[in-house]
Amino acid sequence: MSPDRITAAVGEPRPRVEGRLKVTGSAHYVADTPVAHLAHGWMVTATVSRGRIRDIDAEDALAMPGVLGVLDHRNARRLNPDVSHHFGPDRSLPMLQDETVAYAGRPIALVVAETLEQARAAATALRVTYHTEPHDTGFSMNHPAARPASTLFGPEADTGDLEAELAASTVVVDEVYHTPEESHSAMEPHVATAWWQDGHLHALDSNQGPFGISQVMASLFRIDPERVHIRAEHVGGGFGSKTVCGAQIILAAMAAEHFQRPVRVALTRRQVFLATGSRPPTEQRVRIGADTDGRLRAIHHHAAFALSPLAEYIEWCTEQARTLYAAPAIRTELSAVPLDVLPPCSMRGPGAAPGSFAFESAIDEVAERLQLDPLHLRLSNQPAVSPVSGRPFSTRRLVECLEEGARRFGWAGRDPRPRLRREGNLLVGTGVAAVAFIAGAFPSSATITAETDGTFSVRIGATDIGTGARTALIAVAADALGVGTEQITMHIGDSDLGLAAGAGGSRGTTSCAFAITETAKALREKLAGSARPVTASVDTTPLINWQPDEERYTYSAVFAEVTVDPATGEVRVRRLLGMFAVGRVINPLLARSQLVGGMIGGLSMALHEESVRDPVTGRLVTADFAGYHISAHADVPDVEADFVTDYEPQDPSGFNGLGEIGNAGTAAAIANAVWHATGTRHRTLPISLGRAIEPAPARDRPEAVGVA
Repeated sequence: MSPDRITAAVGEPRPRVEGRLKVTGSAHYVADTPVAHLAHGWMVTATVSRGRIRDIDAEDALAMPGVLGVLDHRNARRLNPDVSHHFGPDRSLPMLQDETVAYAGRPIALVVAETLEQARAAATALRVTYHTEPHDTGFSMNHPAARPASTLFGPEADTGDLEAELAASTVVVDEVYHTPEESHSAMEPHVATAWWQDGHLHALDSNQGPFGISQVMASLFRIDPERVHIRAEHVGGGFGSKTVCGAQIILAAMAAEHFQRPVRVALTRRQVFLATGSRPPTEQRVRIGADTDGRLRAIHHHAAFALSPLAEYIEWCTEQARTLYAAPAIRTELSAVPLDVLPPCSMRGPGAAPGSFAFESAIDEVAERLQLDPLHLRLSNQPAVSPVSGRPFSTRRLVECLEEGARRFGWAGRDPRPRLRREGNLLVGTGVAAVAFIAGAFPSSATITAETDGTFSVRIGATDIGTGARTALIAVAADALGVGTEQITMHIGDSDLGLAAGAGGSRGTTSCAFAITETAKALREKLAGSARPVTASVDTTPLINWQPDEERYTYSAVFAEVTVDPATGEVRVRRLLGMFAVGRVINPLLARSQLVGGMIGGLSMALHEESVRDPVTGRLVTADFAGYHISAHADVPDVEADFVTDYEPQDPSGFNGLGEIGNAGTAAAIANAVWHATGTRHRTLPISLGRAIEPAPARDRPEAVGVA
């Protein structure tokens, strides 16, 4: 190994190392992995939104062929009621502990049988009766139970004299925006296989962070964390829904212990909708005051989101208002509304996706009322330092994103007036939105061994949920060690590999790359004059600066072109262009894939995605892909994602994360483009056919010409 050798693996557009396995069907996901003496569990979920289980009659189910038994609150092992995850205590994790039903979709029983088909058939024979209680699933910012949200992410902003600045403004936008509950809709449903051996719990689980899941499972089952072993070799997407400890692994572990054999629990698509976390609905009031020339004077963003009283959660919608633009007065408020719903969880672009829709729509409304170019308004209000804390930014390339995006998109030829551009019967419009997404690194550990054959074995508990993290980390390790990528063997996806950040918060790859880089430095020092094999390990916990002197963000500018058919309400997105400043890019091929996928997710948010609950029962009525619409191939237009040159000085290699930011600004850009096309502002997502359809002009209506 030559310490001075520059391999430049980082920055090269290399295909995924496991790509061939995946496209040939050779990659084993959890449901594909054979396990001897395997039994199957079928989850039964509550059908009422609040109440108590009166009885579970399992007599017929137990008499059916192949059925091993039924677990419910009467015979399930006792779990630790005081378990927590990263947001704090979570009373939804101890399952099958009592007769209480806190939300529709809550797991209340598990039928275990020799085959999946036998378990499913027996589950339909289970007879459950309830004492129902009044439920509340009606979300509103003004709900009487609304309370201040957790301040885990820090205090909300309150700078300057907000009311005085609003009173002195030439124009004040004061509007309310709504986003619905949304489901993650990952390709692979949640599934786990668990077994016990010599007091140790082993599990194959589809999750976004095996180490974190192992810690929660150890707490739940009150066993030493060293006795919990979780693996997640290949994961078919997650988008945040697999960051938390899922029902599938908890129930599989309980059943495996009870029946003394391996048990697999695989959720159906409907069960995924009903029993796994979702993005919560939001209601957001935005007030912005500005002078005639477009200088912002006041920004007020008050956002509310729904959660469950069982668990704390934060949908940080107010991040954009405190980061994107300068103003003498900025105030943000975040409220939580406890309802009888399942606990929400982070969904790609958490907080920033619904928050940017509201905030960047309001910014566009300021430009509209001042008759200013919305791009010019954004560019003319850029802060030199953080507008709330006053601290400098570690790097800030938002202006470059906006300017380069505008150049490529052809923004200069745009007439800012709405409803002027037509193609036949179609109205055509363009829009833009900007986003900042907080960045950083979480503690992680890595181990690297210099083998006798000249190769290097890298072990880190990272997770590749389909993003190419494995391939990216091989490049990082190769450059850090000064060797070619062919000399790196990467081991990931196992809690036994030690502390590692999960794939979430746009920090997974960045955090693990930091650990690998530091471990490579330590290995180089140990190798001097030593015979192989030589091993080095580093835990970055003491190296993480939790209170840096500079604020660290990634940035994007998204441009959209849409057509709207005023007769049918059909909105079609023709073009999406995103320019991103995300630090040094490890692998442009994989990074573009991530960002294009994120932008398609943002398109889906803008036009399609909406979970609907029955107002009488409180139950989810869109628990499948027939009722819950997502973007299909025909909806995906010309999507382009590219980068401006950037380098993150807070990271030793200049990296930042990019998993979330692709989603975050796209819905706002599309909504702004729809306004430009039609002259109608949509403040509620999705902009579906029923919401986008326009009334006929007065001269075309029958009553206008005296027709009865």
